[in-house]
Amino acid sequence: MPGFIGPMELVILAIVALIVFGPKRLPEMGRQLGKGMRSFKDSVSGLSASLDEAPAAATPTAAAATAAPAESRSPRDDLI
Repeated sequence: MPGFIGPMELVILAIVALIVFGPKRLPEMGRQLGKGMRSFKDSVSGLSASLDEAPAAATPTAAAATAAPAESRSPRDDLI
């Protein structure tokens, strides 16, 4: 069956990884992989949370953008 990794293939992969990286480096690589996956999961869940909050946050920004040109006028603008 193509695409299926059985227990024998996993054992072979573990032996090759042990030979290539060594016994001291494998636990460190596992920790780094775990931290990376956790960071990715947190960023994806934070992205979806920020998308939920985006419409509420956009409303005050739009109101401030429309009020800004009226406040930024100088007295000399009336003369022109």
